[in-house]
Amino acid sequence: MKKIFIGLLLLLPLCVRSQAQTPPDALYGRLFRDVQMNRVFPDGKTFVDCVPKRDPAAIAADYEAAVKDPPPGFSLAGFVADNFSVPASPAGGYVPTEKDAAGHVRELWGVLKRPADKPAAGSSLLPLPYPYIVPGGRFREIYYWDSYFTMLGLKESGETEMMENMVRNFAYLIGTYGHIPNGNRSYYLSRSQPPFFSSMVELLAEVKGNGIYSSYLPALEKEYRFWMDGADGLEPGGSRRRVVRLKDGTVLNRYWDDSDTPRQESYREDVETAERAVKRASTSGAVGEEAAENIRRRTYRDLRAGAESGLDYSSRWFGDGRSIDTIRTTEIVPVDLNCLLFHLETTLKRAYEEADSSGTGSVKDNRAMAATYGKKAAARRKAVEAYCWNEKKGVYSDYLPAEDRRSDGVTMAGMYPLFFGVAGKARAARQKDAVMARLLRAGGFLTTTESTGQQWDAPNGWPPLQWIGIAGLERYGFRAEAREAALRWIKLNTDVFSRTGKMMEKYDVTNPGLEAGGGEYPSQDGFGWTNGVLLKLMSLYKK
Repeated sequence: MKKIFIGLLLLLPLCVRSQAQTPPDALYGRLFRDVQMNRVFPDGKTFVDCVPKRDPAAIAADYEAAVKDPPPGFSLAGFVADNFSVPASPAGGYVPTEKDAAGHVRELWGVLKRPADKPAAGSSLLPLPYPYIVPGGRFREIYYWDSYFTMLGLKESGETEMMENMVRNFAYLIGTYGHIPNGNRSYYLSRSQPPFFSSMVELLAEVKGNGIYSSYLPALEKEYRFWMDGADGLEPGGSRRRVVRLKDGTVLNRYWDDSDTPRQESYREDVETAERAVKRASTSGAVGEEAAENIRRRTYRDLRAGAESGLDYSSRWFGDGRSIDTIRTTEIVPVDLNCLLFHLETTLKRAYEEADSSGTGSVKDNRAMAATYGKKAAARRKAVEAYCWNEKKGVYSDYLPAEDRRSDGVTMAGMYPLFFGVAGKARAARQKDAVMARLLRAGGFLTTTESTGQQWDAPNGWPPLQWIGIAGLERYGFRAEAREAALRWIKLNTDVFSRTGKMMEKYDVTNPGLEAGGGEYPSQDGFGWTNGVLLKLMSLYKK
């Protein structure tokens, strides 16, 4: 019955299912632009999360009329306050009473838990049919890749039902929208995030048995089709959406976004970045309006693709390695993304094998599909080794097809081949040496060695990449190094908790006494993936 249920979940309308919602910029037009460009709220995400108090079309029309003939005392901020309900932070008002970090994290699950959503007219929230965990702070909705790392802690806490609810919600999103959006908001629908759904299925199977693989086979298949859309018929040297076909015919993937406009939640920031990109181009000669608009569109697309990567933002995506207005995310074949898709392919192979062993579907078809995905995974592993290994630096890195070269930076993305078992032993050892020498600091692993003011660069360290690094080291037998990195991260997390009573989104691993900074918003507390990774590491290393 369970397998039938999951299939129905993906194929049939549910009572909680609503039509794909219109994003706020399309709903409110000029009002949206004026609110974001005039910074009515310090954080651009606040307005796109507001819920209208009445019909959005009527609000937009009334604003147009007010702009043409302002009534006495009219103000933009006052108009917004009269017509919208401003969202509250999920953990607002929570005062921790627990003495230790682990106890605090277990209590936080209840604070960060959200029930199944009820549709609200005009809201940007995409309603989900099952309860879920939000990260915390400004992040009031479910997030794709965050949730895998959150689930590590849910598993340690015995929260099996919540784990399955999270996976069910993601299967629902795949079935409803064709992919898992960045988060369950209408303004996130044009992009996804690092594809950890197969890792979530694997984690749930560890608790509930291998039948989970075949239960979620339809969702895994549809996720794969989303990432590979455009591959068929693509000529060598070409690219389409998230797929790149190299000159020798090898197929790999990149990050992408289906829109080339400013991100709604960071509208002003993106407009300002694009204008700097135009100005930069003009230093080498006059730029006509058509060329300037092309630069803006390209910049918006690359900013959005950078958001799909989850690393928004990092020097990895910058043409000059320093400045966000040189961003070129879509020109890069990322090593981490392709390892994630290797795992999706191997998971699909296993799912078809489980379907075969359980008697689900045609034996012949199941075996043929398992063999097909086995070949796809083997081809991708070979391609990662061929195109993402930097022999000179002794690390796994991104590939730049237009320049036919590997990037030179040492980053935590290079640990994904170890985490997913793609790397050969000799290369894994060299990767380990480089990461331990270049990225390990007093509080854990840096994300990159570059200090650019971006939040995914030095001096910051992030929970998901600590887990990728530590688990990758363990997988290849580098246990002493894994333990050393884990203990440094655990100490940093627990020291900050003792000092502040908070679990943070990210940490300064170079100066553990300082708060992490950089990026478009202040460091957030809560925090889903920090909680999950900390509990998992404390369990593994008995702290």
